[in-house]
Amino acid sequence: MEHWIAKFRNAAKGLPAGMLGQSSFAVHLAVSLAVVALAILLECQIWQWCVLLLCMALVLSLELMNSAVESLAKGLCKEHNEHVGRSLDIASGAVLIASIFAAIVGLLVFAQQYSVRFW
Repeated sequence: MEHWIAKFRNAAKGLPAGMLGQSSFAVHLAVSLAVVALAILLECQIWQWCVLLLCMALVLSLELMNSAVESLAKGLCKEHNEHVGRSLDIASGAVLIASIFAAIVGLLVFAQQYSVRFW
């Protein structure tokens, strides 16, 4: 049991390490809070909440992974390395793809809920 407690403790330490000083994470977190506020305002159904929360979790998790790759790259390679640069670009691309699709999902959910609620 102590092994699992240590794992959760380490994971909890990783959250602020991945969030602090990361402007992209702050933007994604702010957008996530706006999504929550809009979902409350539009009285989204449970399935809509599930979809929105999954999208937010995906984007925020990928942003943390991107921060982890950046931190590892800085620790391993001080000089310019094209392979490290490519890895950083790929990690950022993963966040970009998730963000674009999360935005599309959010727009679809909110447009549908808006039309049900106000029309």
